[in-house]
Amino acid sequence: MKWLPLGACILAGLSMSLGASDRAPWSDKAAALYLDGRLNWWMGWPAAARDHETFCVSCHTVVPYAMARPALRAALGEPSPSALERKLLDNVTRRVRLWNEVQPFYPGAKTAESRGTESVLNALILADYDAPTGPLSADTRLAFERMWAEQIREGEGKGAWPWFQFHYAPWEGDSQYYGATLAAIAVGTAPGNYRSAPEIQDRLTLLRAYLVREREAQTPLDRVMLLWASTKAAGLLTKAQQESIVDDALGRQQADGGFSLSSMVGGWKRKDDTPLETRSDGYATGVVAFVLQQAGVSRRQPQLQRGLEWLEKNQDQADGHWPAWSLNKQRDPASDIGRFMSDAATAFAVMALRAAN
Repeated sequence: MKWLPLGACILAGLSMSLGASDRAPWSDKAAALYLDGRLNWWMGWPAAARDHETFCVSCHTVVPYAMARPALRAALGEPSPSALERKLLDNVTRRVRLWNEVQPFYPGAKTAESRGTESVLNALILADYDAPTGPLSADTRLAFERMWAEQIREGEGKGAWPWFQFHYAPWEGDSQYYGATLAAIAVGTAPGNYRSAPEIQDRLTLLRAYLVREREAQTPLDRVMLLWASTKAAGLLTKAQQESIVDDALGRQQADGGFSLSSMVGGWKRKDDTPLETRSDGYATGVVAFVLQQAGVSRRQPQLQRGLEWLEKNQDQADGHWPAWSLNKQRDPASDIGRFMSDAATAFAVMALRAAN
Protein backbone atom coordinates (compact mmCIF):
# COMPACT_ATOMS: atom_id res chain seq x y z
CA MET A 1 0.00 0.00 0.00
CA LYS A 2 1.26 3.53 -0.79
CA TRP A 3 0.83 6.23 1.83
CA LEU A 4 2.35 9.67 2.14
CA PRO A 5 5.21 10.39 4.54
CA LEU A 6 4.77 13.03 7.21
CA GLY A 7 6.16 15.90 5.18
CA ALA A 8 3.85 15.21 2.28
CA CYS A 9 0.84 15.88 4.49
CA ILE A 10 1.42 19.58 3.83
CA LEU A 11 -0.08 19.05 0.40
CA ALA A 12 -3.00 17.15 1.84
CA GLY A 13 -3.60 19.99 4.27
CA LEU A 14 -4.22 22.31 1.30
CA SER A 15 -7.14 20.18 0.21
CA MET A 16 -10.63 21.08 1.34
CA SER A 17 -12.00 17.62 0.59
CA LEU A 18 -12.50 17.00 4.30
CA GLY A 19 -13.49 20.56 5.14
CA ALA A 20 -16.40 21.37 7.40
CA SER A 21 -18.71 22.09 4.46
CA ASP A 22 -18.24 18.57 3.08
CA ARG A 23 -18.66 16.66 6.32
CA ALA A 24 -21.61 14.90 7.76
CA PRO A 25 -22.62 16.81 10.88
CA TRP A 26 -20.96 16.02 14.16
CA SER A 27 -20.99 18.29 17.15
CA ASP A 28 -17.91 19.55 19.00
CA LYS A 29 -20.20 20.98 21.65
CA ALA A 30 -22.03 17.69 22.20
CA ALA A 31 -18.73 15.81 22.45
CA ALA A 32 -17.43 18.33 25.01
CA LEU A 33 -20.63 18.10 27.05
CA TYR A 34 -20.37 14.30 27.11
CA LEU A 35 -16.69 14.28 28.06
CA ASP A 36 -17.16 16.98 30.70
CA GLY A 37 -20.14 15.18 32.17
CA ARG A 38 -18.28 11.91 32.40
CA LEU A 39 -15.21 13.46 34.04
CA ASN A 40 -17.43 15.32 36.49
CA TRP A 41 -19.19 12.05 37.37
CA TRP A 42 -15.87 10.24 37.78
CA MET A 43 -14.44 12.90 40.08
CA GLY A 44 -17.52 12.62 42.32
CA TRP A 45 -17.84 8.82 42.23
CA PRO A 46 -16.98 7.42 45.70
CA ALA A 47 -15.13 4.46 44.15
CA ALA A 48 -12.73 6.87 42.41
CA ALA A 49 -11.93 8.87 45.56
CA ARG A 50 -8.44 8.63 47.06
CA ASP A 51 -6.71 10.17 50.07
CA HIS A 52 -5.63 13.82 50.41
CA GLU A 53 -8.84 14.81 48.60
CA THR A 54 -7.64 13.36 45.29
CA PHE A 55 -9.16 10.93 42.81
CA CYS A 56 -7.87 8.02 40.74
CA VAL A 57 -6.58 8.85 37.25
CA SER A 58 -8.21 6.19 35.10
CA CYS A 59 -6.97 4.82 31.77
CA HIS A 60 -10.48 4.66 30.33
CA THR A 61 -11.98 8.03 31.30
CA VAL A 62 -9.52 10.53 32.80
CA VAL A 63 -6.45 10.05 30.58
CA PRO A 64 -8.37 10.07 27.26
CA TYR A 65 -10.24 13.16 28.49
CA ALA A 66 -6.97 14.96 29.25
CA MET A 67 -5.63 14.18 25.78
CA ALA A 68 -8.80 15.06 23.88
CA ARG A 69 -10.50 17.94 25.67
CA PRO A 70 -7.92 20.61 24.66
CA ALA A 71 -8.53 19.70 20.99
CA LEU A 72 -12.08 21.03 21.30
CA ARG A 73 -11.08 24.36 22.81
CA ALA A 74 -10.63 26.33 19.58
CA ALA A 75 -13.90 25.12 18.07
CA LEU A 76 -15.75 26.09 21.23
CA GLY A 77 -14.08 29.47 21.54
CA GLU A 78 -12.44 28.62 24.86
CA PRO A 79 -9.26 30.68 25.35
CA SER A 80 -7.87 28.51 28.16
CA PRO A 81 -8.48 25.27 30.07
CA SER A 82 -11.93 25.10 31.64
CA ALA A 83 -12.56 24.95 35.37
CA LEU A 84 -13.08 21.20 35.05
CA GLU A 85 -9.76 20.75 33.28
CA ARG A 86 -8.08 22.83 35.97
CA LYS A 87 -9.56 20.59 38.62
CA LEU A 88 -8.09 17.57 36.85
CA LEU A 89 -4.68 19.22 36.51
CA ASP A 90 -4.72 20.30 40.16
CA ASN A 91 -5.47 16.70 41.15
CA VAL A 92 -2.56 15.32 39.12
CA THR A 93 -0.18 18.03 40.30
CA ARG A 94 -1.16 17.46 43.93
CA ARG A 95 -0.44 13.75 43.69
CA VAL A 96 2.91 14.40 41.99
CA ARG A 97 3.97 16.86 44.68
CA LEU A 98 2.76 14.63 47.53
CA TRP A 99 4.07 11.42 45.96
CA ASN A 100 5.70 10.24 49.19
CA GLU A 101 2.64 11.10 51.28
CA VAL A 102 -0.37 10.03 49.22
CA GLN A 103 -1.40 6.40 49.22
CA PRO A 104 -1.05 4.42 45.97
CA PHE A 105 -4.26 4.02 44.01
CA TYR A 106 -4.39 0.42 45.26
CA PRO A 107 -2.23 -0.12 48.38
CA GLY A 108 -0.86 -3.44 49.53
CA ALA A 109 -0.17 -6.09 46.92
CA LYS A 110 -0.89 -3.60 44.11
CA THR A 111 1.45 -0.87 45.37
CA ALA A 112 4.20 -1.35 42.77
CA GLU A 113 1.68 -1.64 39.92
CA SER A 114 -0.17 1.43 41.20
CA ARG A 115 2.96 3.53 41.42
CA GLY A 116 4.27 2.46 38.03
CA THR A 117 0.97 3.02 36.24
CA GLU A 118 0.20 6.34 37.90
CA SER A 119 3.70 7.72 37.35
CA VAL A 120 3.36 7.27 33.58
CA LEU A 121 -0.18 8.65 33.42
CA ASN A 122 0.71 11.72 35.48
CA ALA A 123 3.68 12.53 33.26
CA LEU A 124 1.61 12.01 30.10
CA ILE A 125 -1.18 14.34 31.24
CA LEU A 126 1.10 17.14 32.42
CA ALA A 127 3.37 16.93 29.36
CA ASP A 128 0.33 17.09 27.09
CA TYR A 129 -0.83 20.30 28.76
CA ASP A 130 2.65 21.84 28.70
CA ALA A 131 3.24 21.05 25.04
CA PRO A 132 1.22 23.80 23.30
CA THR A 133 2.85 26.65 25.19
CA GLY A 134 5.99 25.24 26.82
CA PRO A 135 8.39 25.24 28.49
CA LEU A 136 8.40 22.13 30.65
CA SER A 137 6.96 23.18 34.00
CA ALA A 138 8.57 22.33 37.31
CA ASP A 139 5.64 20.03 38.17
CA THR A 140 5.89 18.17 34.86
CA ARG A 141 9.63 17.76 35.30
CA LEU A 142 8.97 16.35 38.77
CA ALA A 143 6.36 13.99 37.31
CA PHE A 144 8.98 12.66 34.88
CA GLU A 145 11.43 12.18 37.74
CA ARG A 146 8.77 10.15 39.56
CA MET A 147 8.16 8.16 36.37
CA TRP A 148 11.79 7.29 35.73
CA ALA A 149 12.23 6.26 39.36
CA GLU A 150 9.54 3.59 38.88
CA GLN A 151 11.00 2.14 35.67
CA ILE A 152 11.97 -1.54 35.82
CA ARG A 153 15.74 -1.87 35.41
CA GLU A 154 16.27 -5.62 35.36
CA GLY A 155 14.49 -8.83 34.53
CA GLU A 156 11.84 -9.66 31.96
CA GLY A 157 10.14 -6.27 32.03
CA LYS A 158 13.38 -4.28 31.92
CA GLY A 159 12.67 -0.86 30.42
CA ALA A 160 8.92 -0.90 31.10
CA TRP A 161 6.94 -0.08 34.26
CA PRO A 162 5.07 -2.20 36.77
CA TRP A 163 1.53 -2.03 35.37
CA PHE A 164 -1.92 -2.84 36.67
CA GLN A 165 -2.83 -6.50 36.26
CA PHE A 166 -6.53 -6.91 36.97
CA HIS A 167 -6.85 -9.80 34.51
CA TYR A 168 -8.80 -7.54 32.19
CA ALA A 169 -6.26 -7.63 29.36
CA PRO A 170 -6.05 -6.28 26.74
CA TRP A 171 -7.82 -3.18 28.08
CA GLU A 172 -8.60 -1.49 31.39
CA GLY A 173 -4.95 -1.17 32.21
CA ASP A 174 -3.58 -4.69 31.88
CA SER A 175 -1.12 -4.19 29.03
CA GLN A 176 2.37 -3.39 30.27
CA TYR A 177 3.40 -2.75 26.68
CA TYR A 178 0.57 -0.25 26.22
CA GLY A 179 1.84 1.56 29.30
CA ALA A 180 5.36 1.71 27.92
CA THR A 181 4.10 3.24 24.67
CA LEU A 182 2.34 5.91 26.73
CA ALA A 183 5.63 6.66 28.50
CA ALA A 184 7.37 7.11 25.14
CA ILE A 185 4.54 9.36 23.94
CA ALA A 186 4.83 11.43 27.12
CA VAL A 187 8.57 11.91 26.64
CA GLY A 188 8.16 12.82 22.99
CA THR A 189 5.29 15.20 23.72
CA ALA A 190 7.11 17.16 26.43
CA PRO A 191 8.26 20.60 25.24
CA GLY A 192 11.78 21.98 25.33
CA ASN A 193 13.26 18.95 23.54
CA TYR A 194 13.03 17.00 26.78
CA ARG A 195 13.63 13.75 24.89
CA SER A 196 17.25 14.90 24.31
CA ALA A 197 17.99 15.76 27.94
CA PRO A 198 21.29 14.05 28.91
CA GLU A 199 19.99 12.91 32.29
CA ILE A 200 17.27 10.70 30.79
CA GLN A 201 19.21 9.01 27.99
CA ASP A 202 20.03 5.85 29.92
CA ARG A 203 16.38 5.45 30.92
CA LEU A 204 15.17 6.24 27.43
CA THR A 205 17.53 3.64 26.00
CA LEU A 206 16.01 1.02 28.32
CA LEU A 207 12.51 2.02 27.23
CA ARG A 208 13.41 1.92 23.56
CA ALA A 209 15.03 -1.51 23.93
CA TYR A 210 11.92 -2.89 25.68
CA LEU A 211 9.54 -1.61 23.02
CA VAL A 212 11.68 -3.02 20.21
CA ARG A 213 12.33 -6.33 21.98
CA GLU A 214 8.69 -7.08 22.76
CA ARG A 215 7.11 -5.68 19.59
CA GLU A 216 6.30 -8.90 17.77
CA ALA A 217 4.45 -10.40 20.73
CA GLN A 218 1.90 -7.56 20.89
CA THR A 219 -1.68 -7.32 19.74
CA PRO A 220 -2.50 -5.23 16.66
CA LEU A 221 -3.92 -2.58 19.00
CA ASP A 222 -0.66 -2.23 20.93
CA ARG A 223 1.32 -2.14 17.69
CA VAL A 224 -0.81 0.81 16.56
CA MET A 225 0.06 2.50 19.86
CA LEU A 226 3.72 1.75 19.14
CA LEU A 227 3.29 3.42 15.75
CA TRP A 228 2.09 6.55 17.56
CA ALA A 229 5.03 6.38 19.96
CA SER A 230 7.42 6.05 16.99
CA THR A 231 6.29 9.46 15.75
CA LYS A 232 7.38 10.94 19.08
CA ALA A 233 10.60 9.06 19.82
CA ALA A 234 13.25 7.93 17.34
CA GLY A 235 14.55 4.39 17.05
CA LEU A 236 11.33 2.48 17.73
CA LEU A 237 10.37 1.48 14.19
CA THR A 238 11.96 1.56 10.79
CA LYS A 239 10.01 3.12 7.93
CA ALA A 240 9.22 -0.37 6.62
CA GLN A 241 7.93 -1.43 10.03
CA GLN A 242 5.75 1.69 10.25
CA GLU A 243 4.30 0.90 6.83
CA SER A 244 3.66 -2.70 7.88
CA ILE A 245 1.65 -1.58 10.92
CA VAL A 246 -0.31 0.88 8.79
CA ASP A 247 -1.10 -1.83 6.24
CA ASP A 248 -2.13 -4.30 8.95
CA ALA A 249 -4.42 -1.75 10.60
CA LEU A 250 -6.08 -0.74 7.35
CA GLY A 251 -6.50 -4.39 6.44
CA ARG A 252 -8.88 -4.72 9.42
CA GLN A 253 -11.28 -2.08 8.15
CA GLN A 254 -14.90 -3.21 8.04
CA ALA A 255 -17.36 -2.82 5.18
CA ASP A 256 -18.95 0.25 6.75
CA GLY A 257 -15.59 2.05 6.93
CA GLY A 258 -15.14 1.66 10.68
CA PHE A 259 -12.93 -0.62 12.74
CA SER A 260 -13.85 -3.08 15.49
CA LEU A 261 -11.79 -3.46 18.65
CA SER A 262 -12.55 -7.18 18.60
CA SER A 263 -10.38 -7.56 15.49
CA MET A 264 -7.40 -5.89 17.15
CA VAL A 265 -6.99 -7.88 20.38
CA GLY A 266 -5.90 -11.31 19.19
CA GLY A 267 -7.74 -14.34 20.60
CA TRP A 268 -9.07 -12.56 23.69
CA LYS A 269 -12.33 -13.92 25.13
CA ARG A 270 -14.78 -12.30 27.51
CA LYS A 271 -14.90 -13.57 31.08
CA ASP A 272 -18.65 -14.22 30.89
CA ASP A 273 -18.21 -16.26 27.68
CA THR A 274 -20.41 -13.89 25.69
CA PRO A 275 -19.12 -13.16 22.19
CA LEU A 276 -17.12 -10.01 21.60
CA GLU A 277 -18.99 -7.22 19.85
CA THR A 278 -17.94 -7.23 16.20
CA ARG A 279 -19.61 -4.03 15.06
CA SER A 280 -17.43 -1.04 14.24
CA ASP A 281 -16.80 1.06 17.33
CA GLY A 282 -15.58 4.54 18.10
CA TYR A 283 -12.53 3.42 20.04
CA ALA A 284 -10.86 1.26 17.40
CA THR A 285 -11.89 3.63 14.61
CA GLY A 286 -10.76 6.68 16.56
CA VAL A 287 -7.40 5.20 17.52
CA VAL A 288 -6.61 4.00 13.98
CA ALA A 289 -7.76 7.24 12.32
CA PHE A 290 -5.85 9.42 14.80
CA VAL A 291 -2.60 7.45 14.88
CA LEU A 292 -2.41 7.02 11.11
CA GLN A 293 -2.64 10.78 10.72
CA GLN A 294 0.15 11.21 13.28
CA ALA A 295 2.22 8.76 11.24
CA GLY A 296 1.84 10.85 8.11
CA VAL A 297 -0.91 9.02 6.26
CA SER A 298 -2.72 11.54 4.08
CA ARG A 299 -6.27 12.35 5.09
CA ARG A 300 -7.10 11.83 1.42
CA GLN A 301 -5.99 8.19 1.54
CA PRO A 302 -9.28 6.44 0.68
CA GLN A 303 -9.43 4.02 3.63
CA LEU A 304 -8.49 6.65 6.18
CA GLN A 305 -11.04 9.01 4.67
CA ARG A 306 -13.71 6.32 5.02
CA GLY A 307 -12.73 5.82 8.65
CA LEU A 308 -13.07 9.55 9.30
CA GLU A 309 -16.43 9.54 7.56
CA TRP A 310 -17.56 6.69 9.81
CA LEU A 311 -16.66 8.81 12.84
CA GLU A 312 -18.47 11.83 11.42
CA LYS A 313 -21.66 9.81 10.98
CA ASN A 314 -21.68 7.77 14.18
CA GLN A 315 -21.71 10.26 17.03
CA ASP A 316 -24.71 9.57 19.23
CA GLN A 317 -27.22 12.32 18.60
CA ALA A 318 -28.67 12.12 22.11
CA ASP A 319 -25.61 12.80 24.25
CA GLY A 320 -22.60 13.27 21.95
CA HIS A 321 -20.63 10.07 22.58
CA TRP A 322 -19.23 7.47 20.20
CA PRO A 323 -20.10 3.84 20.97
CA ALA A 324 -17.70 1.16 22.15
CA TRP A 325 -18.17 -2.00 24.17
CA SER A 326 -16.37 -3.80 26.97
CA LEU A 327 -13.95 -6.54 26.00
CA ASN A 328 -14.41 -8.29 29.33
CA LYS A 329 -18.11 -8.89 29.76
CA GLN A 330 -21.46 -7.87 28.39
CA ARG A 331 -22.31 -4.59 30.14
CA ASP A 332 -25.27 -2.27 29.96
CA PRO A 333 -23.96 0.47 27.64
CA ALA A 334 -26.24 3.02 29.36
CA SER A 335 -24.75 2.37 32.83
CA ASP A 336 -21.90 4.45 34.20
CA ILE A 337 -19.48 1.50 34.20
CA GLY A 338 -20.78 0.36 30.83
CA ARG A 339 -19.78 3.73 29.39
CA PHE A 340 -16.07 3.42 30.21
CA MET A 341 -15.17 2.23 26.72
CA SER A 342 -17.34 4.94 25.17
CA ASP A 343 -15.44 7.50 27.24
CA ALA A 344 -12.20 6.44 25.59
CA ALA A 345 -13.91 6.09 22.22
CA THR A 346 -15.29 9.61 22.33
CA ALA A 347 -11.89 11.05 23.23
CA PHE A 348 -10.07 9.33 20.36
CA ALA A 349 -12.87 10.11 17.91
CA VAL A 350 -12.51 13.79 18.81
CA MET A 351 -8.72 13.61 18.44
CA ALA A 352 -9.01 11.97 15.03
CA LEU A 353 -11.60 14.38 13.69
CA ARG A 354 -9.93 17.52 15.01
CA ALA A 355 -6.59 16.33 13.60
CA ALA A 356 -8.27 16.05 10.20
CA ASN A 357 -9.33 19.70 10.23
